[in-house]
Amino acid sequence: TLASVSPNFLLAGCLKKNRICTSDSETGGSPKWDNKAQYLLTCIGFAVGIGNVWRFPYLCQIYGGGAFLIPYLIALVFEGLPLLFLELAVGQRLRKGSVGVWKTINPVIGGVGIACLIVSFLVGVFYNTILAWVLWYFFHSFQEPLPWSTCPLNESRIDYNLECKKSTPVNYFWYRETLNITPDIEISGSVEWGMVICLASAWCIVYICFIKGIDSVGKAVYVTSTFPYLVLTIFLIRALTLPGATDGLLYLFTPDWQTLTNPRVWLDAATQIFFSLSVAFGGLISFSSYNEEKNNCERDAVLVGVINSATSIYASIPIFSILGFKATTAFNACKDENILALTNYFEFSDQNITLQNYDYWYEYLNTTYPEKFQSLSLRECDLQKLLKQSVSGTGLAFIVFTEAVISMPGSQVWAVLFFVMLFSLGLSSMFGNIEGVLAPLNELKLLPRWMPKELISAVICLISFLVALLFTLSSGNYWVEVFNGYVGSVPLLIIALFEIIGVIYFRGMKTFSDDIYIMTGRRPNIFWKACWMVISPLLLLVVFVAYVIVQAQTRPTYQAWNPDYEKFPETEEKLYPDWVFAIIILLCVVPVISIPLVALYQLLRGRFRKSSVGMELNPYDNDAFVTDTQEQKTQRA
Repeated sequence: TLASVSPNFLLAGCLKKNRICTSDSETGGSPKWDNKAQYLLTCIGFAVGIGNVWRFPYLCQIYGGGAFLIPYLIALVFEGLPLLFLELAVGQRLRKGSVGVWKTINPVIGGVGIACLIVSFLVGVFYNTILAWVLWYFFHSFQEPLPWSTCPLNESRIDYNLECKKSTPVNYFWYRETLNITPDIEISGSVEWGMVICLASAWCIVYICFIKGIDSVGKAVYVTSTFPYLVLTIFLIRALTLPGATDGLLYLFTPDWQTLTNPRVWLDAATQIFFSLSVAFGGLISFSSYNEEKNNCERDAVLVGVINSATSIYASIPIFSILGFKATTAFNACKDENILALTNYFEFSDQNITLQNYDYWYEYLNTTYPEKFQSLSLRECDLQKLLKQSVSGTGLAFIVFTEAVISMPGSQVWAVLFFVMLFSLGLSSMFGNIEGVLAPLNELKLLPRWMPKELISAVICLISFLVALLFTLSSGNYWVEVFNGYVGSVPLLIIALFEIIGVIYFRGMKTFSDDIYIMTGRRPNIFWKACWMVISPLLLLVVFVAYVIVQAQTRPTYQAWNPDYEKFPETEEKLYPDWVFAIIILLCVVPVISIPLVALYQLLRGRFRKSSVGMELNPYDNDAFVTDTQEQKTQRA
């Protein structure tokens, strides 16, 4: 049977049938991982990023807590893991980066690798800007008291800053002290030099860790990929002891089954698991190409995928515990304010109305003196409403969490730990983005052979830093949101779809099964084949169409911080200007335009070659049909 055929025999047969084959001897000069742990830690670090901490908890918060786990796990099994397995397998088998893999399979789909290169570059540029913000907060976390705990004085030095008084010290420090944000994306503002220094520092750290490619990255991941789990565990222990932590966890794990009827829940679950695993960037293909050929890539894919999702759930526990603490603190503050108003108006003695008997007195006074009670205009104190106040991304890290830290004993320690954890998560993800740029550039032969690795890495980091100066403008936060929302969405879906098409329908399911058998000693089971051939591409297509429909229904908007807005401190929702909307379309199209262009070029080139051969052959000239000698056949074989 085929199952009993040795991998070496398959390799020989592969050569006879003129298939694409590789062996360890062919790639003896390529770099290798020192050990399996380095490879797994690098893949886990690339997959587990900042989004696991600030995006997944947000989706759980707005989509019914535990109910969101159902579509999330379904998307993991039928979309995430098959794509992850496919990328690790094809990279390990062909021993090439994202450009070399697809060009080797078929030159027609060579544009997929170029698309991965462009996406990795654009994502790396804005992603490291987030690390610059993290460094800014990290440097300020050593102050006593924390700089976002109180409002600064105004210019006259007799009162607090008006903008800060209207909002909160936390909001003021983020929007004014950190970003110095403009009220509109069309107002660029000036370069924030403090942020330029942090951005340069972030790129220098990335360069130091990546200076010798995987040789130096393999050492760095021992810290960057493991340290976040240590900090998360410390936060978990501390957060569970905070007042209100139970309320936050109950909100997380209590499912709201009604939300499953909302199609947007399934769409967001599919996109979250897809982007969380970092597939379609090309970095995972490059990382797996440095493996030994005989390696169980199936087990690696399942391990990385499960750890990534488990990390998201694990990180949600301390995050929701802290959110519960913040909501409880605000809930009690609201009650204290109402207690003071009731005590003064009805002339009660101090400590007559307390937090414990507040509900009793509230109902009693409202029933006994309804007119007087209504005239007080007391605040509505609703714990569930406070728990539902959802924020994502920068809002969770730089506003909600920093506000919660202020109320925690030893706030400086917790702030330092939190931002070191975020930086470690982001840094390990940046390794994959840089690898997704460096490997394709080498395969496209765009770099001189004499350039050493150190110089190549320096040039890539320098160019990325110069482009990222856009995000250090006062309007930079708006542009980060544009890049984050559109570069990492539609292009990745398109790339992933063509990756599956390239492997399954160009290389062929039978050949790919042989490849996996050569590497692992067994063929993929019916589940993997069904996912690759039908379920995963169909799911990707549905997600892509649904995403485009949802986005096309309304004009894109952004949230502007405008102190002159009548509802300030609420953010003002504004439509993107036409020229920004045009840039959004370009960010969605330009990264993947190489796929049809390269395919068209290869098809025209192939047709031109055929026609050229036909023109050169003369049926009346016997020299045109000279047969090969036996020696020539042997040499060609």
